[in-house]
Amino acid sequence: MLLLGACGGGGGGNASPNPGVVQSWLIPAEQVVDGGPGQDGIPSIDAPEFAPLAGNTDVGDDELVIAVLAGSEVKVYPHAIMDWHEVVNDTTVASNDPFVLSYCPLTGSAVAWAVDNALANTTFGVSGRLYNSNLLLYDRESSSLWVQMMQLAVNGSRIGEEPSNLRIVETAKATISAMYPDALILTRNTGFTRNYDEYPYGSYRADPGLLFPVETTDSRLHSKTRVLGVKINSQVKVYQVDGFGPTTQVIQDQLGGRPVVVAGNADRNFAVAFGRELGDGTVLNLSPYAGSDPAIILQDDEGNVWNVWGTAVAGPREGAQLETVTAYVAYWFAWAAFYPQVEIHFGPS
Repeated sequence: MLLLGACGGGGGGNASPNPGVVQSWLIPAEQVVDGGPGQDGIPSIDAPEFAPLAGNTDVGDDELVIAVLAGSEVKVYPHAIMDWHEVVNDTTVASNDPFVLSYCPLTGSAVAWAVDNALANTTFGVSGRLYNSNLLLYDRESSSLWVQMMQLAVNGSRIGEEPSNLRIVETAKATISAMYPDALILTRNTGFTRNYDEYPYGSYRADPGLLFPVETTDSRLHSKTRVLGVKINSQVKVYQVDGFGPTTQVIQDQLGGRPVVVAGNADRNFAVAFGRELGDGTVLNLSPYAGSDPAIILQDDEGNVWNVWGTAVAGPREGAQLETVTAYVAYWFAWAAFYPQVEIHFGPS
């Protein structure tokens, strides 16, 4: 076991403030812990290189990857690389708009944020600190600290700011390859010497134990169960990725007073969620797509079909977008630590 101290792990103790960072916090400062390697001890990838996904042999078909809709293109980031770097500062393919993808191996969570004028076009790095075992990023323009799973600046001059999300799907390489064979995949030409064939945290993904303390624990599920968490207003609910069937299943639900749809497939190893109410007030009745295109997952009673990004690709509403909601995959313990009142979806769709 080669322990990097994921998201900065490997040590303990309370974090000391960065020079120049405002001393007020939106989270309990005493629960922010030093992960060990220090700021940038786990290096971000700031000059990522990509190659065609088709024909890639570095990543096994069943290995997890994070797919990002980067403008009109799909970019794919293997867990095997993100385990060692956690943060990639990147740009969209066509318009060259900057964004940051982060992945915390300790909490198993990935999110992508747009980086625009509102964020001073900054880049992000690994701060070396943790809250509820989750990565704290820092932005290099202001040194403010951002809790990844909260998607919130919790300390520094940008305190209270929330970034704008890009759409992501975490799934197996084989699944995204079938959906988007023309996608690009992050290569191992990272500028760093790492053994990307080796998982650096031993048996952590399967063990129930944690490396760092969390505020709340909940034994309703195995701590490392991968769940799609959906947060709308103050209501949070999780859906087990492996709880979906071997074919795509659809759950129509209500969260935070709003109609949502959750779609997943255990064999294809993905789960996504969207709002069902459109801008004109129509609440869609959605069901699994009956066709053969692997990138399309939903159909509705109006004759529209919707892809994994929530975009209508055919039908009278072609080009329309289902509402983006806060939804991403993480380990069960992490959702329970941040949101103690979290609900679990059990039973049929």
